[in-house]
Amino acid sequence: MTSPNEKTSILVVDDVPDTVEVLQRNLSAAGYTVLTAPGVPEAIRIAESTPVDLVITDWRMPKVSGIDLVRHVRENLRDTEVIMITGYPSIAGAVEAVKTGAEEYLPKPFTDEELLAVVRRAIEKLRMRRFGHAAALQTTARPYGLIGDSKPMLEVFKAISKAASTFATVLITGESGTGKELVARAIHYSSQRSAAAFVPVNCGGIPEGLLESELFGYVKGAFTGAEESRAGFFQTADGGTIFLDEVSETSLSMQVKLLRVLQDREVYMVGAKRGRQVDVRVLASTNKSLPDLVKKGLFREDLYFRLNVITIELPPLRGRGDDILLLAHHFVKKYASESGKPAPRFSNEAMHVLKQGYHWPGNVRELENIIHRLIVMTDGDCVEVPDLPAPLRFSAARELDLTRPLMEVEAEYIRNVLASVGGNRTKAAELLQIDRKTLREKLKKTES
Repeated sequence: MTSPNEKTSILVVDDVPDTVEVLQRNLSAAGYTVLTAPGVPEAIRIAESTPVDLVITDWRMPKVSGIDLVRHVRENLRDTEVIMITGYPSIAGAVEAVKTGAEEYLPKPFTDEELLAVVRRAIEKLRMRRFGHAAALQTTARPYGLIGDSKPMLEVFKAISKAASTFATVLITGESGTGKELVARAIHYSSQRSAAAFVPVNCGGIPEGLLESELFGYVKGAFTGAEESRAGFFQTADGGTIFLDEVSETSLSMQVKLLRVLQDREVYMVGAKRGRQVDVRVLASTNKSLPDLVKKGLFREDLYFRLNVITIELPPLRGRGDDILLLAHHFVKKYASESGKPAPRFSNEAMHVLKQGYHWPGNVRELENIIHRLIVMTDGDCVEVPDLPAPLRFSAARELDLTRPLMEVEAEYIRNVLASVGGNRTKAAELLQIDRKTLREKLKKTES
């Protein structure tokens, strides 16, 4: 099996051959491509001729120190991470290393697990930064405003293509804010009906007493105030597509009328004695479970079957991985352009919060609103974690997933504590109130 780390290149710099040998052996065993150098001048020559993702350098070396190498990498190799290791650890030394540009500071002696954990964190930071830069330059956009490269969205794009090639009724499901109307538009404008009208109807936003006349129209004199006949949404969409957004909000009596339209392709205007034929494709959406509503007697089963010929389920934003960053950069460019401001970039930490630190109950719509606010309120050229709204900043207090095994929760907590002290096991053990041996045993379990 090909290792996921196989394309990641690491340059190990140390004047002690035994240290270099140990690091090379352990990193190679983990699947990384490893280059070595006995000192800073040799390391610089290698880095200038060979792409390097990560530099692991000792601090104290003859002639030129590791701090000078960190500085050189930061000034000349913007797409490379640095880890500083040293046998003379101190708080002042750690501060200097980080200020100079080292992403991680690892004091000797360290275990294989500590080394690999620090390397994984550094590589993940590099990946996030590279992804952020790439997304800022070019957002992967599909037609009609749909954006995403995640596996769930690729399945959605496939389903849209298949639905567009037929005239079948489509039911689009998903949480609020996931983009159900965008999918409906994509189906319509990719179909043979694209030259005709696309008519969206918010079924939950029209009062029940008006919904029938809005959908089907009315004839002159049908009710007080009906001074002339007026066509409804179905007649307006004749030859095209009508999109019944949140169809689950309709009453049972209205569902009977919708069922008749789907069965007979005929609408009865309010006050009319005869029906009118319409050639309309129906797309519908809901953020609720229609089968559950059917069981409760709140939605007609026959209408559900009529609507559910093709189903497209939109994933929540929290399940779309890197799509969150793609969408964020898309909205940044959009609202920065509208505001006449340069588009800010996101720090690694801010991108991490966007992608992994928040549940996104409002999905894409919520993300768009947050980005719009950031563009208006942020003056700097970089969005940092303190710039984010409070719900995102304090995402550590997110809802607990009570379905997770205790061992998994404990392992995550230990990793977080280790990360907070820069991988220092002694400090981590003190915070956890356990000895180093117990900590080592627990970490072995998390790696297994």
